[in-house]
Parts: sequence; C-alpha cells; structure tokens
Amino acid sequence: MQTDIHTTGRRGGADPVAGTFRTSFVRQPAGLKQRPALVLNADYRPLSYYPLSLWPWQEAVKAAWLNRVDIIAEYDEVARSPSMEIRIPSVVVLRDFVKPQRRVAFTRFNLFLRDEFTCQYCGTTGDLTFDHVVPRAAGGVTSWENVVAACSRCNLHKGSRSLKRSGLSLRKQPRQPAAEQLRNIGRKFPPNHLHESWIDFLYWDAELEA
Repeated sequence: MQTDIHTTGRRGGADPVAGTFRTSFVRQPAGLKQRPALVLNADYRPLSYYPLSLWPWQEAVKAAWLNRVDIIAEYDEVARSPSMEIRIPSVVVLRDFVKPQRRVAFTRFNLFLRDEFTCQYCGTTGDLTFDHVVPRAAGGVTSWENVVAACSRCNLHKGSRSLKRSGLSLRKQPRQPAAEQLRNIGRKFPPNHLHESWIDFLYWDAELEA
C-alpha cells in the first residue's frame, strides 16, 4: 500500500500538569519527524522503556488495518492511498497481551543497563567497557555475578589483579537482574524526544522528580 502524508490543522491542547515534563523532554528532532508510534501492550504499558517500544508509522497503520491494534492517539498528519485515508497513529495498543519475557539474556547491553551505564568502580558514565571482578586468569567466569561495567581507566588500572590488590571497590555487588528490574531501570533513561501524546502512557522517574 503506497501512501502519502498530508498535514491538517488539528492541534491538541496543552496539559498544564505535564508542563515541566514536556519542557524538559519533548523535542522535534529527525526521529519524531518520521512519525513513530508508541506501542503499548494490552495492559496499556509500553512493551519496553529502554529502548522505548516504537514502530514506524507504516507498520502501525498496517497493524491497525489488520485489526491487530487499536489506535488511541494520532498525529496531525494523514496518510492517503488510492483506496483509504487514515490519520497516522501516534499511540497504539495491542489487542492481544504479549507476556513479558522472564529470562534476561546475558548481553553487553543488558549488563550496561543493569549497571545504569555507570562504572561500578568510580561511578563515571563515559567510555564504558566491562571487567571481570575475579580475573579470568584467576579462574573468574563470565557471568552476571562476575562481570561489571567499568570505564577504560579503571579497567586498565585493575588489569588482571584482584580487587584487593588493585585498591578498587565495587559500588554494589553484581547480581543477575530480573526482567522487571531491568524494565524499571530503563525508566530512568527517557529519550531526548517524546511526542506529547505519549506522555500519559509513560511513567518516567524524571516525571516524578519534576
């Protein structure tokens, strides 16, 4: 289905309660110009917070056409084809509930997310890599309980030494995270752009601090 996008004059009203939050986080970068749709599970919670569960507008329109989602908020723009016209969805909710995964895969991304993108030795947030707390040379294994996010400086300083010999200490004991724990951590990292129609369905820690 080939469609064209047209802009209408409709605009939503401002929400004074979310004013500070909008000022801090609502942007209009190239990402929002592509008109992505926020995807909610059947319980009206985002499928994921980090990364935020978004679909390209074409996929959202197709899902709505196939009755797989309900459209609950829209952009001002209209997509038209020779056979149909539809306002582009900005928020869609799945008709069938998708059960969240309970098992958390041991990946580089999930490890950094568990550690909140922070070096577990000095607390810095830049130039991150990962480190074996008990060095592999000393029998340390690659596991949730023995690998932490570390900045390059701390990693280089520690090398293949033990914590005691390196003089470093952990900010917290590494453990395998639960899926819900990672989802909650993801709420601490809102993207630098949000469409105003998404805000009522997102519960960022930043919003609570405003």
